[in-house]
Amino acid sequence: MENNKKNNNLGIIIGAIVALIAIFGLVYFANKGEKKENTKSAEATSTQTTTSKEDLEKVDLPQLSDKVSEDEAEVKMVTDEGDITIKLFPKYAPLAVENFLTHSKKGYYNGVEFFRVVKDFMIQGGDPKNSGTGGESIWHGKDASIDPGTGFRNEVSNHLFHLRGALSMANAGADTNGSQFFIVQNPKDMSDGLLYDEYPTKIIDAYKNGGVPSLDKKYSVFGQVVSGMDVVDKIANGETTANSSGNEKSKPVNPVKIKSIEVIKDYDFKK
Repeated sequence: MENNKKNNNLGIIIGAIVALIAIFGLVYFANKGEKKENTKSAEATSTQTTTSKEDLEKVDLPQLSDKVSEDEAEVKMVTDEGDITIKLFPKYAPLAVENFLTHSKKGYYNGVEFFRVVKDFMIQGGDPKNSGTGGESIWHGKDASIDPGTGFRNEVSNHLFHLRGALSMANAGADTNGSQFFIVQNPKDMSDGLLYDEYPTKIIDAYKNGGVPSLDKKYSVFGQVVSGMDVVDKIANGETTANSSGNEKSKPVNPVKIKSIEVIKDYDFKK
């Protein structure tokens, strides 16, 4: 009986040890599997980030070329201070380009002033009232599906940026685009602080020549000056006084007018 008890106790002890070893093994391999899964997730994330950056570097950047491509349009803005030649991007901002071209061909901008001028920032025009309170899109009162009476929608693109010389729609908030526009004039290096995960390397390099990156994703870039930046600079450097609200010295003392906007290369929006 005593030996049987000892044998039973020994069996219980051995069984307990075997059970502990089994449990330890399960925990070990489970943790090992989890570490492998975590490693795979990290590798997947790393690959995804790399792929995303690679895609970013492959994005078409039409502003970086002075050449006017087949899918682009071109206009000459004739002003009191000289001519500004601009190429337009209907592929990425079709509404803004069609609106601008149609207004230009109908003489909508003839005689209109650059009513707001801020040196090292931009020059703004396109308002028949020359005050910043007027101007309508070509669809106003005609096509509510595009302009419900408050302007047409913003067209934000990963291909276009507020580089020096960019032509962009001015508005009173998102999706309130009418006829007003501005040309970015700032010549100072704005590349510092731009993230390579958010901007193509070539665009960061381009911002070294000036621009206003803080406007990206907020306004619709639809063109780029290809010649005549000296005229833009001359307009921006003109004498200004306080505007009507008194909160900005941006009202030109001698406003520069747009005599006409001539369409050098049109674009067929029906094709």
